[in-house]
Amino acid sequence: MSTRILVVDDDPEILSFLKRGLTFEGFAVETAYDGSEALAKARESEPDLIILDIMMPGIDGMEVSRRLRQASDVPILLLTAKGTIADKVAGLDSGADDYLVKPFDFDELLARVRALLRRRQPPAGEVLRFSDVSLDTATREVRRGNDVIELTVQEFDLLELFMRHPRQVLSRDRIYEKVWGYDFAGESNVIEVYVSYLRSKLEASGGPRLIHTIRGVGYSLRE
Repeated sequence: MSTRILVVDDDPEILSFLKRGLTFEGFAVETAYDGSEALAKARESEPDLIILDIMMPGIDGMEVSRRLRQASDVPILLLTAKGTIADKVAGLDSGADDYLVKPFDFDELLARVRALLRRRQPPAGEVLRFSDVSLDTATREVRRGNDVIELTVQEFDLLELFMRHPRQVLSRDRIYEKVWGYDFAGESNVIEVYVSYLRSKLEASGGPRLIHTIRGVGYSLRE
């Protein structure tokens, strides 16, 4: 069965462009023109990934992302005409896993789609442990002590990378390569955003910091 992608945008030209390109790449593509239609089709067809424009009449993409995330862990790629750090952080805060600023190159969008889908495929069951944190690669469940921690796709993959290399210093280039799987040239705030989210969730119950910044180099998981 083909991977199912729901593309949501109120611009018919972009919808047609993306449907044509993604279909050519072998995906089964469904489209929606606004937030209400997107939520209805997401419930009905349960897509494997959603490409979601932010600026739409009625229910905008941010609200759609928040509502989807309440009931599903489907990967969400936001499309936005706004490229400031605040806009990108707001998009990630809404529950999205990645974002792409318009105008975009189709090859870059395709690379991001493939990376998100690749991250969603769980490997054979394995439980990684560090300090009081456990991560199950099969069920994608993360716990700190007795608390279950809900993570997005990219947050989970970033934590898994750290837990597979405890106490090692991971450079930014290595993190980009292993977690995102492609060149993130020019988008230097992405790692900081995700590390900040991970820290917030891991430390929500008052536990000590485990992900440390190594100035000028990268990050390290250590006591």
